[in-house]
Amino acid sequence: MSIKPKLGLFDTIAVVISLIIGIGIFRTPSIVARNTGSVELFFIAWIIGGIICLLGGLVFAEIGARKPFPGAYYKVVSEAYNPVFAFMINWLGIIVTSGAAFAAVSLIASEYLIHAIGDIQPYINYDLLLTISGKKTVALFIVLLLFLINYIGIKCGAIFLNLITTLKILIIVLLSIISLIYSGNPTSNIEHNSINNLDGNIFSILFGFFLGLRAVFFTVGGYQLTINLAADVKNQQKNLPRGIIIGVIVSMGLYILINIGYYKLLGFEGICKSELIAADIANIIFGNFGGRITSIIIFISAIGFMNASIIYTPRAYYAMASDRVLPKIFMKINEKKQVQEFGLFFMFILVSFFILTMESFEKILNVIMFNDLLSIAVVASVIFILRYRESKNNITWDGFKLPLYPVFPIIFILFLLLVSIRAFYEDIIGGSLSIVVFLLGYPLYKILNKSVK
Repeated sequence: MSIKPKLGLFDTIAVVISLIIGIGIFRTPSIVARNTGSVELFFIAWIIGGIICLLGGLVFAEIGARKPFPGAYYKVVSEAYNPVFAFMINWLGIIVTSGAAFAAVSLIASEYLIHAIGDIQPYINYDLLLTISGKKTVALFIVLLLFLINYIGIKCGAIFLNLITTLKILIIVLLSIISLIYSGNPTSNIEHNSINNLDGNIFSILFGFFLGLRAVFFTVGGYQLTINLAADVKNQQKNLPRGIIIGVIVSMGLYILINIGYYKLLGFEGICKSELIAADIANIIFGNFGGRITSIIIFISAIGFMNASIIYTPRAYYAMASDRVLPKIFMKINEKKQVQEFGLFFMFILVSFFILTMESFEKILNVIMFNDLLSIAVVASVIFILRYRESKNNITWDGFKLPLYPVFPIIFILFLLLVSIRAFYEDIIGGSLSIVVFLLGYPLYKILNKSVK
């Protein structure tokens, strides 16, 4: 039975915004500020990140419009290159990228939960929770609880997930507007310096800038996955590109707005020092109680994302097993609970591994962005093959075409590669392990494709 398109333009825009706006914006600004080293480069990084995100949206809009079928993100790679290469990328994404991303969000969730709880003596040792070990312990507890809930068959519904997305947008808009009109004394040590952490060496400035883009790209990512929904979008040739473009513009507008609010209240030095930045400006505006309420809302938002990932990722295992490239046990579903028990257990082990082995959120961020940006670059490169085959076979395409081809996709892919290489340089060991996992995908595909029946 084929999929019937049911998503209109507004629905597509909502999906794009929900994919882009996660909780990274409540954690990554301090990383971007420390890496870029100046107010100017801080905002330039967000602006360029938004432009690159928009270029990527245009690239994936054309790919999705040309290939509107389920699972397009990896199927187009299989069609353009070969199934083995597509599997290797999918394998890396499932084993490393998705597990690391889940672990990163769980650490953000733990940090905001710890802030929301506060120092409730003598029941909670707040100083101990603030240590790396404390944050990891809380993150593991959150992950374990979520997996247990899903294991017994309780899942987040679409209404709850939509509510979570709405809450995140409302927080961004509310904090942005209030920050811009706030007339109180925000902080005692605001420093609105232009350049304060740069040593004048152009290479170190560029290294820092691209390292800052790493965190920006983490925050704005997600738009590319909308090509998986191409088959669900009505009038794909118009609504898909429009939905992606409008969704990216709205999301980046909100990100720029909230960063202006952060800067107005905290100053550049304040942003550098503020890891839980949304809670900090809420403390300034609403007091300590308001800061804790904001932390709870952001924690709930993180839980919403994590729960959606728990639902989605085992389904990816199922799809790979149905293609006979993973053992059949990944297809086993508890008929009563409709739960992939082995898939959940496998995912839990992966996530726990990254939480325990990575020292901090930034370490996990390096692994995520090295893998994810390379993967996105590979999928984006399919546009060149599609255009080439179209020209070679004298095929006329009347659907959406991104403007200024091939300039836009070249710029997009070039930035992805530069930031990915920078992330690898920051964590050579983690990056090397990712390469090993990727290469292991080749013999694994050959073995499984022959043995799994």
